[in-house]
Amino acid sequence: MNWERMMVSTSRGEFEVFAKGIGEPLCVTHLYSEFNETGDYFAEAFTETNRVYLVNLREAGNSEKAQHPYELSMLESVFDLEAIRTALGFGQWGFAGHSTGGMFAVVYGIHFSAHLRFLVITGAAAREYMTFSKDCIYNSEHPLFLRMQELIENLKSPDTAEQQKKEWKIERTKLSLSHPNNYEAYFSSPITKKLSAIRMNFFNRELQLFDLTRKLHLITTPSLIMCGRHDVQCPLLYSQEMAELIPGAQLAIFENSNHYPFLEEKPQFQQVYKGYIDGLT
Repeated sequence: MNWERMMVSTSRGEFEVFAKGIGEPLCVTHLYSEFNETGDYFAEAFTETNRVYLVNLREAGNSEKAQHPYELSMLESVFDLEAIRTALGFGQWGFAGHSTGGMFAVVYGIHFSAHLRFLVITGAAAREYMTFSKDCIYNSEHPLFLRMQELIENLKSPDTAEQQKKEWKIERTKLSLSHPNNYEAYFSSPITKKLSAIRMNFFNRELQLFDLTRKLHLITTPSLIMCGRHDVQCPLLYSQEMAELIPGAQLAIFENSNHYPFLEEKPQFQQVYKGYIDGLT
């Protein structure tokens, strides 16, 4: 079933939002993905328990454009989400983020814990994660670093045929799976999200100064942190760090997963999430 598309008018402009599921409201987004009615694999993991609102941030999809570069920052994007939450009439909602969406969750929690029912942070970090971990595929000493960089740059090109982009996306994703041969089984749904090059380029600059570890104690909303044992994008040590520094945070480690535990160990992931949410009520 496709996601329901809506344009939400806010005090900060119009934003494209896709909704699916029944239950307590949960917002999901990613810093540089462009979503559509086909949805998102991570967001789909929560639709059996929540009414999920999948948001295209500024410059993604049909959402508001940026008039100034700073409007693409994580903090400004949090302000945009707050405007969307207010426009939808929610006093609180949950927020779940994977990878850079999880980094975004940290910023959201630091500044607006009172407006968040809970946080779910998956395969993420509270600081720049490339420089100090050789286990990270974005570290220059990682054996797959050069190929990953090449694939990322290729995907930014506006002139490449869609079929070629599709092949590059598959290869890029396989680099972050514990069992690459299972790719077709994991990614079998007809989900066709894209990448916002302008948002990704801004993130790559913002990331160089990103370190919120000394502010993690300011997150007062219940927080569930999940990570694959073999995550090559945001290695496990960064999730462990967040779990230690966010008051009352719970850490779940998926022993047979890389960067996609919500697909690689889907039943366990959903069981952990449901158990956590049930424990909050």
